[in-house]
Amino acid sequence: MIDPRLHDRVAVITGANSPLGIGAGIARALARQGARVVLASPPETPPGSAVTGADRTYGTAKATDTDHVREALRADGADAESLAVDLADIGSAPAIFDHAEKHFGPVEILVNNAAHCVLDTFQPDPPRGNRTLDAASLDAHHAVNTRAPALLMAEFHRRHLRRKANWGRIINISTDAAPGAADQISYWATKNALESLSRSAAIELGPAGITVNIISPGPVQTGWISDDMSTRFAELSPLGRVGRPDDIADLAVFLASHQARWITGQTIYAGGGKRMV
Repeated sequence: MIDPRLHDRVAVITGANSPLGIGAGIARALARQGARVVLASPPETPPGSAVTGADRTYGTAKATDTDHVREALRADGADAESLAVDLADIGSAPAIFDHAEKHFGPVEILVNNAAHCVLDTFQPDPPRGNRTLDAASLDAHHAVNTRAPALLMAEFHRRHLRRKANWGRIINISTDAAPGAADQISYWATKNALESLSRSAAIELGPAGITVNIISPGPVQTGWISDDMSTRFAELSPLGRVGRPDDIADLAVFLASHQARWITGQTIYAGGGKRMV
């Protein structure tokens, strides 16, 4: 039996309020290894009555209160806490770490999973459901997808150095379209920036015993993939299916584990072979 040596490690996972999401999946997977988990998620607005189908499923799940996932984890015997926090607030990073330390102790694992994603495009007359990129859209994506993870990594490092620790794990969740694609311009761009920040952090935080790695998922069913989309995405994968949150969660556990001690600064694609490098 392989022991990842995560028992009693304290982990913060952002964006873990949706019970269907990757963040909740990572929280469950870490908790099964005995980690103490803190869920830090931004508030979400429920979808309007006009929203239907997969969009409604996804929107409703994203609007779930963080406490719902926390209570489900506790029901399974996990040590779990939660904090509803707006990651676009520049004061959120110290608040998250203070909350974790109050309940469990110093944070040793940080998973930056939260993401802001609104369809936007360079096209001046976009189709329904999309919007033309503007400063507000770009800034909103940057605040959650790039700035918040950067500030959380910096806060993690400061506290790590202050207590003279020598073990830490940071895992940042990106997307396999981060190099660029159509229709979600701000989302792809800010995730690509997150990957750059992660590599820089791996260099600078490595001497303190902190590894920093990136998971780049392909299409994962977190509620947003319709049946038709699922069929199309499955055709793009040699493994013939879309991803599940547990597919990403298991990789996150590995990157947090003792066994991944010699891996840092890497982007690992987890998309069933949809993208290969």
